[in-house]
Amino acid sequence: MSRINEIIEEIEKLEKELNKELDKKITEKKNYARLTFKEFILYFKSIPFLTLLTSPIIYAMVIPALILDIFLWIYQNINFRVYKIPFVKREDYIVYDRGSLEYLHPIEKLGCIYCSYFNGLMAYSSEIAARTELYFCPIKHKKRLAYRHKYYKYFVDYGDAKAYRENLEKLRKNLIEYKFSCEKPKNMI
Repeated sequence: MSRINEIIEEIEKLEKELNKELDKKITEKKNYARLTFKEFILYFKSIPFLTLLTSPIIYAMVIPALILDIFLWIYQNINFRVYKIPFVKREDYIVYDRGSLEYLHPIEKLGCIYCSYFNGLMAYSSEIAARTELYFCPIKHKKRLAYRHKYYKYFVDYGDAKAYRENLEKLRKNLIEYKFSCEKPKNMI
Protein backbone atom coordinates (compact mmCIF):
# COMPACT_ATOMS: atom_id res chain seq x y z
CA MET A 1 0.00 0.00 0.00
CA SER A 2 1.37 3.39 -0.93
CA ARG A 3 1.85 6.13 1.62
CA ILE A 4 -0.83 8.17 -0.18
CA ASN A 5 -3.41 5.42 0.39
CA GLU A 6 -2.38 5.18 4.04
CA ILE A 7 -2.90 8.92 4.50
CA ILE A 8 -6.29 8.74 2.74
CA GLU A 9 -7.39 5.89 5.01
CA GLU A 10 -6.22 7.83 8.08
CA ILE A 11 -8.19 10.89 6.96
CA GLU A 12 -11.31 8.77 6.41
CA LYS A 13 -10.93 7.22 9.87
CA LEU A 14 -10.64 10.69 11.41
CA GLU A 15 -13.70 11.86 9.46
CA LYS A 16 -15.69 8.97 10.93
CA GLU A 17 -14.54 9.91 14.44
CA LEU A 18 -15.40 13.55 13.80
CA ASN A 19 -18.89 12.62 12.59
CA LYS A 20 -19.47 10.51 15.72
CA GLU A 21 -18.48 13.44 17.94
CA LEU A 22 -20.67 15.84 15.95
CA ASP A 23 -23.60 13.42 16.27
CA LYS A 24 -23.09 13.32 20.05
CA LYS A 25 -23.12 17.10 20.23
CA ILE A 26 -26.28 17.36 18.14
CA THR A 27 -28.16 14.89 20.33
CA GLU A 28 -27.44 16.90 23.49
CA LYS A 29 -30.71 18.54 24.44
CA LYS A 30 -30.74 22.29 24.15
CA ASN A 31 -33.44 24.58 25.48
CA TYR A 32 -34.24 27.68 23.51
CA ALA A 33 -37.13 30.07 23.83
CA ARG A 34 -39.17 31.13 20.83
CA LEU A 35 -38.66 34.65 19.62
CA THR A 36 -41.43 37.07 20.44
CA PHE A 37 -43.09 39.17 17.74
CA LYS A 38 -41.24 42.23 19.05
CA GLU A 39 -37.88 40.43 18.81
CA PHE A 40 -38.78 39.33 15.29
CA ILE A 41 -39.49 42.94 14.23
CA LEU A 42 -36.24 44.10 15.84
CA TYR A 43 -34.37 41.37 14.00
CA PHE A 44 -35.96 42.37 10.70
CA LYS A 45 -35.01 46.01 11.28
CA SER A 46 -31.43 44.98 12.03
CA ILE A 47 -30.92 43.30 8.64
CA PRO A 48 -28.49 45.40 6.57
CA PHE A 49 -30.02 47.10 3.53
CA LEU A 50 -27.67 45.31 1.10
CA THR A 51 -28.79 41.97 2.52
CA LEU A 52 -32.40 42.87 1.83
CA LEU A 53 -31.43 44.11 -1.62
CA THR A 54 -29.55 40.95 -2.62
CA SER A 55 -32.03 38.45 -1.11
CA PRO A 56 -34.18 38.23 -4.26
CA ILE A 57 -31.09 37.33 -6.28
CA ILE A 58 -30.13 34.66 -3.78
CA TYR A 59 -33.62 33.15 -3.66
CA ALA A 60 -34.00 33.34 -7.45
CA MET A 61 -31.37 30.59 -7.66
CA VAL A 62 -34.11 28.20 -6.57
CA ILE A 63 -35.42 28.26 -10.16
CA PRO A 64 -32.29 26.76 -11.81
CA ALA A 65 -31.95 24.48 -8.78
CA LEU A 66 -35.42 23.04 -9.34
CA ILE A 67 -34.63 22.55 -13.02
CA LEU A 68 -31.38 20.78 -12.11
CA ASP A 69 -33.26 18.63 -9.60
CA ILE A 70 -35.73 17.51 -12.28
CA PHE A 71 -32.95 16.76 -14.77
CA LEU A 72 -31.00 14.76 -12.17
CA TRP A 73 -34.09 12.65 -11.55
CA ILE A 74 -34.47 12.04 -15.31
CA TYR A 75 -30.73 11.40 -15.70
CA GLN A 76 -30.62 8.77 -12.96
CA ASN A 77 -33.83 7.08 -14.03
CA ILE A 78 -32.56 6.60 -17.55
CA ASN A 79 -28.78 6.28 -17.37
CA PHE A 80 -28.32 4.58 -14.02
CA ARG A 81 -30.90 1.96 -14.99
CA VAL A 82 -29.18 1.29 -18.32
CA TYR A 83 -25.71 0.91 -16.77
CA LYS A 84 -27.01 -0.67 -13.53
CA ILE A 85 -25.35 2.01 -11.41
CA PRO A 86 -26.88 2.17 -7.92
CA PHE A 87 -29.22 5.15 -7.51
CA VAL A 88 -28.20 8.04 -5.29
CA LYS A 89 -30.81 8.53 -2.58
CA ARG A 90 -31.92 12.14 -2.69
CA GLU A 91 -33.07 12.08 0.96
CA ASP A 92 -29.50 11.28 2.06
CA TYR A 93 -28.39 14.66 0.73
CA ILE A 94 -31.35 17.02 0.98
CA VAL A 95 -32.39 17.21 4.63
CA TYR A 96 -34.82 19.78 6.05
CA ASP A 97 -34.37 19.34 9.79
CA ARG A 98 -33.16 22.86 10.68
CA GLY A 99 -36.41 24.47 9.57
CA SER A 100 -38.16 22.95 12.59
CA LEU A 101 -35.94 24.61 15.18
CA GLU A 102 -38.17 26.61 17.51
CA TYR A 103 -35.64 29.34 18.22
CA LEU A 104 -35.57 30.45 14.58
CA HIS A 105 -38.08 32.97 13.33
CA PRO A 106 -39.81 32.47 9.96
CA ILE A 107 -37.22 34.35 7.89
CA GLU A 108 -34.36 32.36 9.40
CA LYS A 109 -36.32 29.12 8.88
CA LEU A 110 -36.87 30.03 5.24
CA GLY A 111 -33.12 30.63 4.90
CA CYS A 112 -32.36 27.27 6.51
CA ILE A 113 -34.78 25.48 4.20
CA TYR A 114 -33.25 27.22 1.17
CA CYS A 115 -29.67 26.41 2.19
CA SER A 116 -30.58 22.81 3.06
CA TYR A 117 -32.15 22.37 -0.35
CA PHE A 118 -29.51 24.14 -2.39
CA ASN A 119 -26.42 22.71 -0.68
CA GLY A 120 -28.00 19.28 -0.44
CA LEU A 121 -28.83 19.42 -4.14
CA MET A 122 -25.22 20.31 -4.98
CA ALA A 123 -23.94 17.36 -2.91
CA TYR A 124 -26.56 15.07 -4.48
CA SER A 125 -25.57 16.16 -7.99
CA SER A 126 -21.90 15.75 -7.12
CA GLU A 127 -22.51 12.16 -6.02
CA ILE A 128 -24.41 11.40 -9.24
CA ALA A 129 -21.58 12.93 -11.28
CA ALA A 130 -18.97 11.01 -9.27
CA ARG A 131 -20.66 7.67 -9.93
CA THR A 132 -20.95 8.56 -13.61
CA GLU A 133 -17.27 9.48 -13.75
CA LEU A 134 -16.30 6.26 -11.97
CA TYR A 135 -18.22 4.24 -14.53
CA PHE A 136 -17.02 6.03 -17.66
CA CYS A 137 -13.71 7.74 -16.92
CA PRO A 138 -11.96 6.55 -13.73
CA ILE A 139 -8.68 8.30 -14.51
CA LYS A 140 -7.02 10.72 -12.11
CA HIS A 141 -6.26 14.18 -13.40
CA LYS A 142 -2.74 15.33 -14.10
CA LYS A 143 -3.40 18.51 -12.15
CA ARG A 144 -4.08 18.34 -8.42
CA LEU A 145 -7.77 19.00 -7.71
CA ALA A 146 -9.16 21.25 -4.99
CA TYR A 147 -11.92 18.70 -4.34
CA ARG A 148 -11.87 14.97 -4.90
CA HIS A 149 -14.98 12.85 -4.46
CA LYS A 150 -14.89 9.66 -2.41
CA TYR A 151 -14.32 7.39 -5.43
CA TYR A 152 -11.34 9.32 -6.76
CA LYS A 153 -8.88 7.24 -4.76
CA TYR A 154 -9.92 4.20 -6.82
CA PHE A 155 -9.15 5.90 -10.13
CA VAL A 156 -6.09 4.87 -12.11
CA ASP A 157 -3.17 7.23 -12.43
CA TYR A 158 -3.09 9.77 -15.23
CA GLY A 159 -1.30 8.35 -18.26
CA ASP A 160 -1.31 4.71 -17.05
CA ALA A 161 -3.00 3.12 -20.07
CA LYS A 162 -2.23 -0.42 -18.93
CA ALA A 163 -3.85 0.03 -15.49
CA TYR A 164 -6.86 1.70 -17.12
CA ARG A 165 -7.46 -1.20 -19.50
CA GLU A 166 -6.83 -3.78 -16.78
CA ASN A 167 -9.10 -2.19 -14.16
CA LEU A 168 -11.97 -0.48 -15.96
CA GLU A 169 -14.32 -3.48 -15.89
CA LYS A 170 -13.36 -4.28 -12.29
CA LEU A 171 -14.21 -0.73 -11.23
CA ARG A 172 -17.53 -0.87 -13.08
CA LYS A 173 -18.40 -4.20 -11.48
CA ASN A 174 -17.60 -2.84 -8.02
CA LEU A 175 -19.74 0.22 -8.67
CA ILE A 176 -22.69 -1.88 -9.86
CA GLU A 177 -22.36 -4.08 -6.78
CA TYR A 178 -21.57 -0.96 -4.75
CA LYS A 179 -18.52 -2.39 -3.04
CA PHE A 180 -17.11 1.01 -2.16
CA SER A 181 -16.46 1.92 1.45
CA CYS A 182 -13.65 3.39 3.50
CA GLU A 183 -11.56 0.31 2.88
CA LYS A 184 -10.63 -0.88 -0.57
CA PRO A 185 -12.26 -4.19 -1.46
CA LYS A 186 -9.74 -7.00 -1.96
CA ASN A 187 -10.42 -7.25 -5.68
CA MET A 188 -9.85 -3.53 -6.23
CA ILE A 189 -6.76 -2.04 -7.80
